[in-house]
Amino acid sequence: MQQKGNIQIIEWEDLDKRKFYSFGIFMTMAIRVTVYPATLIRTRLQVQKGKSLYSGTFDAFFKILRAEGVRGLYRGFMVNTFTIVSGQAYITTYELVRKYVSQYSEANTVKSVVAGGSASLVAQSITVPIDVVSQQLMMQGQGEHLTRFRLGSNSENKKPARFFRQTRNIVSQIFAADGCRGFYKGYVASLLTYIPNSAVWWPFYHFYAEQLSILAPSDCPHLVLQAMAGPLAAATASTVTNPMDVVRARVQVEGRTSVIQTFRELIREEGCWGLTKGLSARIISSAPTAIVIVVGYETLKKLSLRPELVDSRHW
Repeated sequence: MQQKGNIQIIEWEDLDKRKFYSFGIFMTMAIRVTVYPATLIRTRLQVQKGKSLYSGTFDAFFKILRAEGVRGLYRGFMVNTFTIVSGQAYITTYELVRKYVSQYSEANTVKSVVAGGSASLVAQSITVPIDVVSQQLMMQGQGEHLTRFRLGSNSENKKPARFFRQTRNIVSQIFAADGCRGFYKGYVASLLTYIPNSAVWWPFYHFYAEQLSILAPSDCPHLVLQAMAGPLAAATASTVTNPMDVVRARVQVEGRTSVIQTFRELIREEGCWGLTKGLSARIISSAPTAIVIVVGYETLKKLSLRPELVDSRHW
């Protein structure tokens, strides 16, 4: 087990893989349920022109709740749950690449940057088609005028099999309009957003955890320090990558083909402030999300330790 200052890092070879994947599915689903409303709000804020629909994160939350109810905050959620596959692919890639890079460098920052970027590349290749469909569903309701695709009236009136009918409706419209390529709208923008985000998040997470361990009492549980480091790393990564995230959302929802053109139009129409759209929602969602992810992930690794290593970790 690697020792980084006062924080011990559980590496891939320390884990019982059967336990790791079994517990990981439940952890991923719990995280999805917790953070999905903030993801929906962020998407609507990023796609709207100026403040045509919502004035901010909390305004959006209360307007959606009043007009569409709790179900409105979970539009497209069932489709989005398929990203569990990409979540498992992400953590597997991250841990395996860390192990591979450690053969050439013991620097934790190097391992985190390379592994984080590689994991995001693999995950986004699976996630983008799911995101394209779920984001179109997110925009239905108050935001439907901002998207190219709208649900037919039959989907709304017949509640039985509503989820499957709506999803099939949107998938059919995307395929009819753009073919198979339509499901990878914004793929390049997603890579330009999430690879840097992941590559920034992991090294800053370990950096903040290490700095906090120096300041904290020696008997302070590592999980507490890691739970504090997660939101700090998430806020840093969100701020750095938010401009590209705005462009990605618009490319996917509006069906644009050019990342550069979308970026230029955003600057021309809304100025540099347009690049900060949805940032507060992103930080608000990423901070608690980071706590849940960090506590869940570190607990998952602790529970998945090989039996002979269970007592070797300060917790």
